[in-house]
Amino acid sequence: MNSKFNNMQTIMSSKMILIIRTDDNDEAKKIAVAAVNGGIKALEITMAVPNAVEVISYLAKKYEHDDIVVGAGTVLDAETANAVMLAGARLLVSPNLNPQMLAIANRYQAVTVSGAMTPTEIINTVNAGADFVKLFPAEVLGPQYVKTIKAPLPQAEIVPTGGVRPDNVKDWFDAGCHAVGVGSFVTKAHKKDGDFNKVTEAAKIFVKAIKTAEK
Repeated sequence: MNSKFNNMQTIMSSKMILIIRTDDNDEAKKIAVAAVNGGIKALEITMAVPNAVEVISYLAKKYEHDDIVVGAGTVLDAETANAVMLAGARLLVSPNLNPQMLAIANRYQAVTVSGAMTPTEIINTVNAGADFVKLFPAEVLGPQYVKTIKAPLPQAEIVPTGGVRPDNVKDWFDAGCHAVGVGSFVTKAHKKDGDFNKVTEAAKIFVKAIKTAEK
């Protein structure tokens, strides 16, 4: 099991968290494995996935000795935080500020991404001890919003989620983001024909886009 420091380093160096939300747990596993094969380093299995705890446990064991961060999304309370951490999650994500979730995660040294939108919410999230601030819904606000927020709050590590694509990821980084939440571009790439190799290829495209944006 990697330390929190190592997991933070993995997220900050790869600059991406893949958000997996589907109504089939076997599909969630296949998406995750295909995405990792394409270069994804951080996975967020949302609690909307059926048997999400079992999916997290499977992936945590599969990548136990690899540089892959397996996490849980939509963690809304301390009970869920406890359950997913016992299953092996080392990244906890919530759409809103939940101090109980953050307390559990910080106690056991999991990386946290806590949702916020307004300046007050962002400050409260940072004060509560979140490692990253999940800007949600990002597609409604846009990169210029991040740039404006980062002027008075440069210390906030903002991770936009929603509407982030290979063709606009550079705009988010230019605005001051250090990582992004990625979804359907990768996780739905197989939907037309069930070919999970397309998930791997979509992941490679996104990884390449991020590397290009860094330059």
